[in-house]
Amino acid sequence: MTAFRTERMIRFSDCDPAGIVFYPQYFVMFNGLVEDWFDGPLGIGWRQLLGERRIGLPTVRLEADFRAPSRMGDRVVLSLAVERLGGRSLTLDLACHAVGDRELRMRARQVLVTTSLATGGAIAIPADLRSAIERSAHLDSIEETT
Repeated sequence: MTAFRTERMIRFSDCDPAGIVFYPQYFVMFNGLVEDWFDGPLGIGWRQLLGERRIGLPTVRLEADFRAPSRMGDRVVLSLAVERLGGRSLTLDLACHAVGDRELRMRARQVLVTTSLATGGAIAIPADLRSAIERSAHLDSIEETT
C-alpha cells in the first residue's frame, strides 16, 4: 500500500488559544490532502468530480486517535493510504507525523462513499476513479463490497 504524502506547517489558524492544533482542524487538513490526492496523483479533478460530474464522496465513518499535540510552527507530514477499495466505498488510513523525529501526532481511518449529488444515493465507484485509485495505491486485490 503506497501512501500519498505532503509536508505542511501548522499555522496560527489551525490552533486553539493554547497554541496547539484544535482537533477538528486535522479533519480540515485531511480533507485538503484528499483533494490534493485527487487533483495530483489520481488525475481526477476534485472540482470536476463534484461540480461537473455531480459525484460526492461524503464521510460515513471516521475514527481518530490523537497521540501528541502539534503546535503552531511545527512542520508535519500528512499521509494518505488506501486501506480498502469496495464497490461504492473506500477506506483511507490518514496520519500526521512530525517532520524530523516522525513522532505520530494523529491518525484517522475514514470511510468515504461515492454518491450521486442529484439523488443523494450511493453509486458504484466510477471506472476511471477506481482505475486511478488502484494505480495510485498499487492495490493487488480489490474487494467488491460496499
